[in-house]
Amino acid sequence: MDTRGRVNAMTSFQFGKILVVLGVLLVAAGLLVMAGTRVSFFGLGRLPGDVAYKGKIWAFYFPIVSCLVLSIVLTLAVWLISLLTRR
Repeated sequence: MDTRGRVNAMTSFQFGKILVVLGVLLVAAGLLVMAGTRVSFFGLGRLPGDVAYKGKIWAFYFPIVSCLVLSIVLTLAVWLISLLTRR
């Protein structure tokens, strides 16, 4: 019974750490979104290859190259975190 209590306590502690890290990441993402309305980061949204069409009444915008760049950066970041946290 003692071993089981220790395992549950350790699991709860690990889950708590994960929640704290996710909270910090959410706050950082929120700050980036708030700042992104004022400043464009590295030209994202205006890269060559982003599709933009303005008609008389409507506009169509699809940032395909910005999406690809963001996907590559996030994939590399997750891969690096995964590599550093292996035991």
